[in-house]
Amino acid sequence: MVVIGFHASHEQIPPSALLRDVQGAEAAGFDAAMCSDHLSPWGVRQGESGFAWSWLAAALATTRLSFGVVTAPGQRYHPVVHAQAIATLGEMFPGRFWAALGSGEAMNEHVTGDRWPEKDVRNARLLESATVMRRLLAGEEVSHDGLIRVDRARVWSRPEVPPPFLAAAVSTQTARWAGSWADGFATVAQAPEVLRDVIDAYREGGGTGPLVLQVHVSFAETDAEAIALAKDQWPNGLVSPPEAWDFEQPEDFDRAVGQPDEGQLRNAVLVDHDPAALAERIADLVDIGFDRVYLHHVGRDQTDFLAASERSILPRLRELV
Repeated sequence: MVVIGFHASHEQIPPSALLRDVQGAEAAGFDAAMCSDHLSPWGVRQGESGFAWSWLAAALATTRLSFGVVTAPGQRYHPVVHAQAIATLGEMFPGRFWAALGSGEAMNEHVTGDRWPEKDVRNARLLESATVMRRLLAGEEVSHDGLIRVDRARVWSRPEVPPPFLAAAVSTQTARWAGSWADGFATVAQAPEVLRDVIDAYREGGGTGPLVLQVHVSFAETDAEAIALAKDQWPNGLVSPPEAWDFEQPEDFDRAVGQPDEGQLRNAVLVDHDPAALAERIADLVDIGFDRVYLHHVGRDQTDFLAASERSILPRLRELV
């Protein structure tokens, strides 16, 4: 059975309100939840960016949902600190937490003052970090000298079963590489033919485990309201890698999108006012081969979306997937 989850957007909603939203998502019938781990929002108008790790502890403690986080070890977080955070959540909430590891974006990582590496170096750093973190979660004392440095580190409080490390990626090249080390794969909605290629590349690279899809949606009573919401809150969806990897400030994204093209924005966000039609569009993407789908409503107010999800979107989606 496909897991249907709620994406909690730290970049748009204050942590206290977002906690209420994810509790509301559980009440509405969502199976699971996930979030990203940002220092900065994608645009100035989004206006938020709570600390994912403390929020995750509160969310796990106050719901029965499983949670995942998309996060980047190696620069803003030393992998030993990352491993300790993951181990603590895994020990407190067994079987309910996973992490999708990515190579990161400059907007979150540049603050250390360290040089932002090229993509191949970031991938190599990610693999080193994931390897170190796995060893620490297995109870080893770890020393390492490479793109990251570790001196006789050990994580003492650990879960019996380490949380899985998925890979976060959008390109076929990265997906194929991730297949060699990840416990699963997480990506964002793109054109169906691109998603098929990405899944195939991950499997060709030896990848196993769950396939996770995040889908951005903009839902409102009318199509005009839904597209206006997407233009206001998610125009950053028009910024693709490598620009999206290398911009350092929310203002950079705002300048890059300018006045967003409506047609292009509709390709980046599922814009709809009809809950049944929205469910069918989501199902078409899931049917490409995903085991889990997480819905991100791009509005800052989740009330109407959660009500529509309980009433119409989730029941119809479950009929289809």
